[in-house]
Amino acid sequence: MTLPHALNGLGDIAGDYDILLCDVWGVIHNGRESWPAACDALARFHRDHGQVVLISNSPRPSPGMILQMDGLGVPRESWGAVVTSGDATRVELARRAPGPAWIIGPERDAPLYDGLGLAMAAGAADAAFISVTGMIDDETEVPEDYRDRLSAGAARDLEMICANPDRVVQRGDKLIWCGGSLADLYESLGGRVVMAGKPFGPIYDLALREAADLLGKPVDRSRVLCIGDGVVTDVLGAAKQALDCLFVAQGIHGDAARGPDGRLDPARAADLLKAETTYARYAALDLTW
Repeated sequence: MTLPHALNGLGDIAGDYDILLCDVWGVIHNGRESWPAACDALARFHRDHGQVVLISNSPRPSPGMILQMDGLGVPRESWGAVVTSGDATRVELARRAPGPAWIIGPERDAPLYDGLGLAMAAGAADAAFISVTGMIDDETEVPEDYRDRLSAGAARDLEMICANPDRVVQRGDKLIWCGGSLADLYESLGGRVVMAGKPFGPIYDLALREAADLLGKPVDRSRVLCIGDGVVTDVLGAAKQALDCLFVAQGIHGDAARGPDGRLDPARAADLLKAETTYARYAALDLTW
């Protein structure tokens, strides 16, 4: 088993990279508050070393994501561009217009559909496909609450477009179920699922195009570092793209990678990665400089 290299901070390796593709939830904020040390690390890299593209599995298009980060106190100087799963998913949705689409998710995700010319279906019976952003009420609902509804879609062989591949996300001190958990359930029922966010290729294609625009030249993929706390999204996505990765082990995994001395235990971090047969070059408990 190959162990990730434990970092003291991003500053240890900053000179080796021109581009950071950095996750958002679980790395620079928890949905309730931003983390100053992580924001400062990105700002220092952005100022002295290269460009930062924030790459999130949020189902919202990037303008809404930027407003949310502003509200949480994430400084604009810590990033150069923002790319979301919502941005990449809009391409998939546009291909399927006018639908009709059976939409599952909270009202706050409605901007995902703006300007796409999609008709809305009431349910499985009159839908051409399903579009999922998450639970309608993610504070109280769990995936199993959707089994009967999704079974009706699978019975009609409706394709599901899932705009947020994350299974769970950290909100304050709680873990909240996300769209990826509904996609898992739908697949277990025999349904077909399409996703454009991490760990899938479309969101990386979009992020690397943004990075090239920021640099003003083609991207050297050997000088791109992905940063994230999700093994099945951030780390696996980086591995599929053959990009280096810094695994932030304390995000959604809590203290699972912490050793008895309170520091990162590379072997425990590797165990988390091994469960998904993936690997990260570096690991740290938190993103710091």
